Amino acid sequence: MLLAMRNFITLLVLATALASCQGPPQNEGSAEGQSGTGNLSVRVLSEGGVSSGEPTADQQRMIADTLYAALQALDDDRLLTPVDDNAHARFKRVLAYDSDNELALEGLQNIVVRYLELAQESIRRGLFDEAELMIDRARFVDHSHAGINPVVEALQSERNSEDLFFNLDNGEISNRSDSALEQLADIARQAQQHGAFFLITAPNDDQARWMFSVMREAVDGYRLRGSIELAGRTTVRLRMPTTQN
Repeated sequence: MLLAMRNFITLLVLATALASCQGPPQNEGSAEGQSGTGNLSVRVLSEGGVSSGEPTADQQRMIADTLYAALQALDDDRLLTPVDDNAHARFKRVLAYDSDNELALEGLQNIVVRYLELAQESIRRGLFDEAELMIDRARFVDHSHAGINPVVEALQSERNSEDLFFNLDNGEISNRSDSALEQLADIARQAQQHGAFFLITAPNDDQARWMFSVMREAVDGYRLRGSIELAGRTTVRLRMPTTQN
């Protein structure tokens, strides 16, 4: 990510500047509490761990290290989990010592943006419950973020659509079982019946193209129209044509 690279360079400059600083050791507050949303557990600093005033030299070095770890977690999509190794907890820790730290504040916003991206990906594949979970996590980080409402509206719109969604068993598809062949053939026939566009998602290109070949053979002579995307889940979406009044 370009943003992470830019921030990493900033951290290197910061770390170099701090290397020349000398100061007496400063004990950090260690009291921490637990908070969560549903099954999500998030570790946050208690008020006892929050500093006031300018950070000491030791705290500045800790801030630089924590920002570096937070950016790594952000790049790896460790956003709110695992509880002891996520971007949110580290950015919040930095802000406990430096409430105006621009990198940490920007990092929290980037977590929200990433959750909304994940929500949009789930919406496209018909994974509405998963999309709602991603939106809830975005709200947990910043409930007032301007990007949340448009994604909520998109989710509602897709839930109200007449599109058909099929979440397939990845094991059956990988093994190219008779059950998978039958299910894909049935999906193809429904696409033909409704004149629908398909969206195939699969973990790899070979599997996705095999799925398409099975569907195409099931409706020999009919031109299936659609697209393929690579993703962790194996799904097919049939997007229904818009009815003109």
